[in-house]
Amino acid sequence: MTDEARQREARRTALILATSQAIIGSAAPIAISLGGLVGFYLLGADKSLATAPVTGFNVGVALGALPAAALIKAVGQKNGFQLGTVITALGGATATFALFQSAFWLFAIGLLIIGLGGAFVQQFRFAAADNAPPEFKARAISFVLAGGIITAILGPQIVIHTRELLAPVMFAGSFASILVLAAVGAIILSFLRVGKHAASGAGADDVPARSLPEIVSQPRFIVGLGCAVGAYALMSFVMTGAPLAMVGCGFSPDDATLGISWHVMAMFGPSFFTGRLIQRFGVERIMAFGLSLLIVCGIVALSGVALWQFWSALILLGLGWNFGFIGATAMVAGTYRPSEKGKVQGFHDFILFGSVAFASLMSGAVYNAWGWEMLNWIIFPVTIVCLLALVVLRMQRRAVQAA
Repeated sequence: MTDEARQREARRTALILATSQAIIGSAAPIAISLGGLVGFYLLGADKSLATAPVTGFNVGVALGALPAAALIKAVGQKNGFQLGTVITALGGATATFALFQSAFWLFAIGLLIIGLGGAFVQQFRFAAADNAPPEFKARAISFVLAGGIITAILGPQIVIHTRELLAPVMFAGSFASILVLAAVGAIILSFLRVGKHAASGAGADDVPARSLPEIVSQPRFIVGLGCAVGAYALMSFVMTGAPLAMVGCGFSPDDATLGISWHVMAMFGPSFFTGRLIQRFGVERIMAFGLSLLIVCGIVALSGVALWQFWSALILLGLGWNFGFIGATAMVAGTYRPSEKGKVQGFHDFILFGSVAFASLMSGAVYNAWGWEMLNWIIFPVTIVCLLALVVLRMQRRAVQAA
């Protein structure tokens, strides 16, 4: 296959995965924007576990990371991704049933199952990179994540228009709609042309695969994973508490949902050009820019509790996540060979979303104990550590080049 044909096929694959991300990925903002609010309403006097359902979603993504990677390797990307849509639909059905039963922990389990399905969606970005030539990998990743723009609009709008659909049980209609999203996503994924050979990386290179400890001990992998964890965990930590803080300050659930909508649009909107920026300026600079935006987010959030300040902080949070996370993903994608990708990608997402799950759980506890301000003060030490790691990595590379 010529380079032009490979790029054309890579674009087609990325387009299908981006469209699927837009549809199936809409389950995530539904779970995130409503999980804490539903938990708040279902719990009694002690609200400290209100964000536990959102944590359930993130735990599901973490627990599903390694099995999803293994299943995709075993049965191929197309079949593996379609299995993920079935799991997502099961989670939506469980959450809907739990709301009819007013069962808090069953609702949390439903969101955990949605998260398990979300682990397959998280593999879309790796699949796009795996099926692209080296010069197109960063753009393929960002192209897939650009599908999140539709997610940013679709997910919150589904919440607004379906939350009373199955009244008097509030929000049940929103979670029932996840079954429809999963079905549409499965249809779109049926057009994928990659299969087991492409997913496994068999024959992709003749170099024996290295052990996982050898791969993950590379400084570039450590910094890439560390910055991915920092950007994503902070984003989840602040975003999970934001709806509770907005409602607590007297704003409506619709205001909180629209704030999440703006946030998710900011998360994925820059993806159309993030890959090009990485190619032009280098991955380290783009990651540093994203981390700097997270610092600005904290400053804006601490400046007041007007609606525009909540929304502005959430937008900056999303923008910082985009540049930080896509950059970190591209950095990690350059540290392993095709024959090594299954185990490395699974390990990466297990650590990543395990950290994100912990962050979302702590969000409710920190908000309940110390309020919205403390959620944002924590941004500063985490981003500073990540920025210092990037500086050290860059100095090491310069030292090696000078030697």
